Amino acid sequence: MIRNASIRLAAAAIVMGCSSAGAQTAGDWVLGNYQNSGYWFPGVAEKIQNGKVTIRYDDGDRETVSSRNVRPYDWMIGMKVECNYKNAGDWYSGTIASLAGERIGITYDDGDKETTKTGRCRSR
Repeated sequence: MIRNASIRLAAAAIVMGCSSAGAQTAGDWVLGNYQNSGYWFPGVAEKIQNGKVTIRYDDGDRETVSSRNVRPYDWMIGMKVECNYKNAGDWYSGTIASLAGERIGITYDDGDKETTKTGRCRSR
C-alpha cells in the first residue's frame, strides 16, 4: 500500500512537471471529471489517443473523456474532499487525514472519522 502511494505521488509530480495535460502516458494516476459532473474522481489512465483518455476509476467504472476533463492526481493530506460516508450513498465534506494507496482516512467536517477507499471520494 505505501508503495502505491509513493507511485501515485511520483506520477503526480511527473505529470505536473510536464504540460497542462492530466495524463501523459497510460498508467498515470489522474483525476477525471466523471460524466462531466464537475466532480473529480481518482483513477488510472488506461489509454490516451486523439485527445481522449480512457480512465479506470478507483471504484471500477471506466470512461473515455476529453483530455480537458483529466487533471493530475494531486490529493494529499490536509486537502478537502467529499466522500460517500459508509458507502451509504450520501456525500459529506471532510479533510484527508491519511493516504496509503487506495486507502484514505477522512476527518469529516462534523467530526466523524472514517478509513475508506479513494474510489468512494471525490474533489471539486
